[in-house]
Amino acid sequence: MKKLFSMIALLGVLGMGGPVMAEDAAPLADQPAVTAPASEAAPAAPAAEAVTPAAVPEVAPVPEAKLDSGNTAWMLTATALVLFMTIPGLALFYGGMVRKKNVLSIMMQSFAIAALMSVIWMVAGYSLAFTPGSGFIGGLDKMFLNGVGLDSLTGVAGANIPETVFVIFQMTFAIITPALITGAFADRMKFSAMMWFMGIWSLVVYAPVTHWVWEGTGWLFTKGILDYAGGTVVHINAGIAGLVIAIMLGKRIGYGKEPMAPHNLTLTLIGAAMLWVGWFGFNAGSALAADGRAGMAMAVTQIAAAAAALSWMFAEWLGKGKPSVLGIASGAVGGLVAITPAAGFVNPMGALIIGLVSGVVCFWGATSLKRMMGYDDSLDAFGVHGIGGIVGALLTGVFAVKAIGGDAASGLIEGNGGQVVIQLLGVGATVVYTAVASYIILKVIDMVIGLRVSEEEEREGLDVSLHGERVD
Repeated sequence: MKKLFSMIALLGVLGMGGPVMAEDAAPLADQPAVTAPASEAAPAAPAAEAVTPAAVPEVAPVPEAKLDSGNTAWMLTATALVLFMTIPGLALFYGGMVRKKNVLSIMMQSFAIAALMSVIWMVAGYSLAFTPGSGFIGGLDKMFLNGVGLDSLTGVAGANIPETVFVIFQMTFAIITPALITGAFADRMKFSAMMWFMGIWSLVVYAPVTHWVWEGTGWLFTKGILDYAGGTVVHINAGIAGLVIAIMLGKRIGYGKEPMAPHNLTLTLIGAAMLWVGWFGFNAGSALAADGRAGMAMAVTQIAAAAAALSWMFAEWLGKGKPSVLGIASGAVGGLVAITPAAGFVNPMGALIIGLVSGVVCFWGATSLKRMMGYDDSLDAFGVHGIGGIVGALLTGVFAVKAIGGDAASGLIEGNGGQVVIQLLGVGATVVYTAVASYIILKVIDMVIGLRVSEEEEREGLDVSLHGERVD
């Protein structure tokens, strides 16, 4: 437990402010008309100069929302790309990094999570995250997707895509976030405990944090946090939860004493490539439109990923004497993580710097920090996603520019140092809430069914002991 609390302190424990709610104001159209009473003493006007009522300017009618087929086609594509990131992308990326006796287990976790989160998101997750409510959590008006019909529209700058498409697009985010966590506890957690944790965590942690950041009544949204596609919601959330699980479960048997090299780096590199391609749906899709901002998000995503892959590679080359396949793949993912919160707010130069910084810092997080703190983050879920998410969220506050993100998106380089403070608040709140809530959920599950497999099951491998299958 000392390690857990020391890690929370290291990441910056910041107090969470209360929600700032906008004042309700009645629209002008709802105000009663005010007319001046006629004066009895006023002389009658000549017929030729009859007084006519003052001209009242006409209010332009609100245009009827119409489905935009171009935006809809792009969002359907982006949604498929983000699902592709988890199955098969993340499944292969993680599957290649574990030992052969656990490859089916880790891939099974990604697949099962995809199914579980889809149902939970439909039942309650979407409603809790994306309906108006308090600053902390949304309402239950859209449980079981109540009211989400064939003609329901949503979008930016006017409703223009089917709400069903938005629901499934956000569902793919709710799928990949808990799937990322599995890399932290690979090789040693019960499958039943994992399923219970992910189900509860999605409602108690993921949905509230999503609401804070992306729904108009969320308290971080009202404070002006910038998180374009999930630096806090996805990556810090997943990284911190993974760290807590890794510390609570303890190290793998033989960790640091027995070889635990990846069994198939070919799978890992293929998975990393799928993640890279799918990430264009993740970031460019968050524009919710096929427009210039989506194009810029795609451009900065590519630039940051490439820069981070190179900076990790050169850092490892200098530090260890050889550039590795695992290193360059991990560096690319680290850059993709870091650019995620910034993708709709920064220009290409900002993306280049974010990529270069994140590659080096994630390399440090996955190597030096892990050794220094002594935890066993099996596949560097915290080292890449937690650290990369924090770096990206903070640097978004530095490099955000109005020319890309609009008047509300201005960072330190444009003289708005306060944005960095808001980003720090968002990072700190997410770290603390996710760490505490994840710990409580895990303790309850541990008391009821236990978290970790037996030593015998772990040595035999989870493929056989938990699933009755093996890779030949």
